Amino acid sequence: MNDLQAGWILLVFFVCALGCCWLALHYARRFQLVDHPGERRSHRVATPRGGGAGIVASVLLATLIGALVLPAWRLELLVFGLALVLVAGIGWWDDHRPLPALTRLLVHMLAGGLLAALVWRDGAGLVWSLAAFALTVGLINIWNFMDGINGLAVSQAGLVALVMGYWLPGGLASSAWLVALACLAFLPFNFPRARIFLGDVGSGALGLLIASLTILVVRRSENVQPLVALWPMSVFLIDAGFTLLTRICRGDRWMQAHTEHLYQWYIKSGATHAAVTLSYGLTTLLLMAAAMLMAGESLGRAVVASLLLWGAGVLIWKWRRSALIDAG
Repeated sequence: MNDLQAGWILLVFFVCALGCCWLALHYARRFQLVDHPGERRSHRVATPRGGGAGIVASVLLATLIGALVLPAWRLELLVFGLALVLVAGIGWWDDHRPLPALTRLLVHMLAGGLLAALVWRDGAGLVWSLAAFALTVGLINIWNFMDGINGLAVSQAGLVALVMGYWLPGGLASSAWLVALACLAFLPFNFPRARIFLGDVGSGALGLLIASLTILVVRRSENVQPLVALWPMSVFLIDAGFTLLTRICRGDRWMQAHTEHLYQWYIKSGATHAAVTLSYGLTTLLLMAAAMLMAGESLGRAVVASLLLWGAGVLIWKWRRSALIDAG
């Protein structure tokens, strides 16, 4: 396949993704799937939810086509597709009729188990398979936690997918480009003004997609250390991870919806959704650049650099969060 053919395929996929997102918007309006403002939400206008179904539908279509035309990857693509259906399906159900957190978590764990099984089949040992399982379950829930303002979750997923595509060799890079294009297709519906939210169907699916791409990078890229592969998503890892840890240490019901993430404190302080989303995006672009520079370094240097980066990130997170809380 030459570059022109690949370009046409990506363009057709992007148009398809736009159409799927448009259909998801009209489905949500027809069936009155609406998020209303409240004390545990950061929006002030009733807004349809579930638009992430458009992203899921377009990626699933590409996955099925890939399974048909790429027999060498058929099993992997079908297992990945099943994991995506599980995560998106339980999210879609939750968007229609709220489910207990434990039920959702069990389905997320099943999807994580499927990706871990693929890692095991690829020749990795138990440790890497368990790491894939933990990463998948973690990112599914992190993207769900961080989907609280216009454009944030989808723009972060799109940016991370771009750098994953840069790292992935050969045809594997196309999987990352497709995810980035699906995110780009949804962005006009969600940013700067949200005509529809991702919903659990979309936020959880984005977490699974980013986990899958990260696993691919770790297994297939020749010069990217696993810790460095996590750098582009550091703003989400730190904000979600340490907000969750704070709530657990306080004895809060940590799975309950809240507005205590750093990005939500910025909104409560008077910042606009667009300003916060763009500032997070700029930070991620800097992290992407740093990760690309560090990709070829040794394991030792990658560990030291990662500890310094995340240590500084946690300090900045604590400083800004405390300042915003005090100001509020």
